[in-house]
Amino acid sequence: MLTSGGDAPGMNAAIRAVTRTAIYNNLEVIGIKRGFLGLMEGDFVKLNLGDVGGILQRGGTILQTARSEKFKTEEGINEAVKRLNDAGIEGLVVIGGEGSFKGAWELNKRGIPTIGVPGTIDNDIAGTDYTIGFDTAVNIAVEAVNRLRDTASSHERMFIVEVMGRKSGYIALMAGVASGAESILIPEVPYDIEEVCAKLRRGHQRGKTHSIIIVAEGVASASQIRDQILDKSGYEVRVVVLGHLQRGGSPTAFDRILASRLGAKAVELLMEGVEGKVVGWEKGGISVYDLPYSWEVKKEIDMELYKLADILSI
Repeated sequence: MLTSGGDAPGMNAAIRAVTRTAIYNNLEVIGIKRGFLGLMEGDFVKLNLGDVGGILQRGGTILQTARSEKFKTEEGINEAVKRLNDAGIEGLVVIGGEGSFKGAWELNKRGIPTIGVPGTIDNDIAGTDYTIGFDTAVNIAVEAVNRLRDTASSHERMFIVEVMGRKSGYIALMAGVASGAESILIPEVPYDIEEVCAKLRRGHQRGKTHSIIIVAEGVASASQIRDQILDKSGYEVRVVVLGHLQRGGSPTAFDRILASRLGAKAVELLMEGVEGKVVGWEKGGISVYDLPYSWEVKKEIDMELYKLADILSI
């Protein structure tokens, strides 16, 4: 088992679930440290029950994670396969996002039975309604906006809050709806800066003393949006970039439960001889689908929710 790519709250819960489900079924568990980089270097450690005790509530990943350009080469992949075969590893669970799953697929094609568990705050993996860490990231963003509203109201200020998500607007959309943001800018929908400014003017004219605009990082930087607003309207807007704050901290109950269910299911699939799949959560139950589906199909944003957000922010 390894964790790869950006860390996400709930990864430790998945590690715990994989380890304990495997041991319950009389399997030996090997943790691979530092993702695919550690895999190529043979940085393996045996995991026992006690090794995953007390980690359910911890953010980050006890196995650590790292990015590796070498693993993207044929030489790197072959080196990783050799390490796995030499260690007698019969199945691999990869916890991560799209890039991690592409690596998992390369290993699977070379004879290493592999199952992917979606762990990324971006929620940009097709085939699953939620990825591990997404709920926590949204809640962190909402809490931050709640705090900003206090000072924004006190000082009659406008704030732009930039959230993570790569090319996906899911964090921005969900956090915007939950916090009552006046405008939500996401990569999936072209934004009109004139309309953003018009909404600010309408609010100001009816006596609104503060406004919050949430921007997904895949749209533009918050500073760029601020400059556009200043140029078009003359309004001075403060900028807050949440950045990596969204990836840290204790996972929510939802993420802990999701990670536990998906981690356990990954082990069960490997025991059944299933490989080259991703386990997800869709329509209230566990979904199982091919690894390539996770990056070949673009996950669509919930446009009904986006429209609702616009209606509620008038």
